[in-house]
Amino acid sequence: MLTLPKQRPARFSLDPATLEEILRHAKPLGHHEDAGTLNIGFGFLYYGLVRTLRPKHVVVVGSGFGFSVVCLALGVLDNGVGAVSFVDPSYSLLRHGPLHTVGGTSQWDEPAKVRAHFDRFGVADVVTHFRETSAGFFAAYDAHGLPDIDVAFIDGNHSYEDVRHDFIAALGRMKKGGYILLHDTNIYVRELVRHAGVKRWLKEIQHETEWFEAIDFPFSSGVAMVRVLRDGPWHPAN
Repeated sequence: MLTLPKQRPARFSLDPATLEEILRHAKPLGHHEDAGTLNIGFGFLYYGLVRTLRPKHVVVVGSGFGFSVVCLALGVLDNGVGAVSFVDPSYSLLRHGPLHTVGGTSQWDEPAKVRAHFDRFGVADVVTHFRETSAGFFAAYDAHGLPDIDVAFIDGNHSYEDVRHDFIAALGRMKKGGYILLHDTNIYVRELVRHAGVKRWLKEIQHETEWFEAIDFPFSSGVAMVRVLRDGPWHPAN
C-alpha cells in the first residue's frame, strides 16, 4: 500500500550544489545534458512538468542511475505533496544479457543502497522502488494498493512490444489529462536494426489524434510527451 506523504513545507531544490550531485551521481544518459554548464537538459523539463501539473502519483519505468526518478521526485518534493513509484528489476547486462537490458549494472539490488542513493538528493521519502518487471508491477497494481497515475515516465526495455505494453498498462491506470513520457525517441540506429521501437510506437500514437496529443523533442536520445485527451479504455488498432 502506497501512502501519499502529508503536505510538506515549500522549497526549491535546483540549486547549483544539487545540480552537481544530479550530474555526478544520477548520471544522465541521453537527456541532452551538459555538465560543464550545470545543465541537466531534459531533467529541467521533467522537474518543470511536475511543478506545473502537481501530480499526486508519478510512475517511472526503468532508469540506469535514477536521473529521471530524481528530477521528477524533486518536483514532487518541492510541490509539497505526492509520491513516485519507481519500477526496475535491476537487471545487469553481464548477468541477464542484452535482450533484457542495455547497459544495466544492477543498481537497484539492495533496498538499503537504493534508499541511500535517493537520500543523497533528499527524495528517499517520496520514492518507492519496486524491484520487478513492469509486467509484474502492473499485474499486481491493485495488490500494491496504488492510486491512479498522473504522470508516467517509460524508459525500460526499449523493444516495441515492451514500450507498447508499458504505455497501454500505464494508460489503463490514468484518466483524461494524464501525461506519459517516452524516453529514447531518437535512437535511430537501434530502431533501424529493430533493437528498439520507441519511435515506431510514438508514430502510431501520433495518428490517434482523438486520444492523444504528442510532442517530440528530438535532441540527444530524445523524449516525447504524450497528453491523454480522453478517459479509457483505449484499444490500439494493432
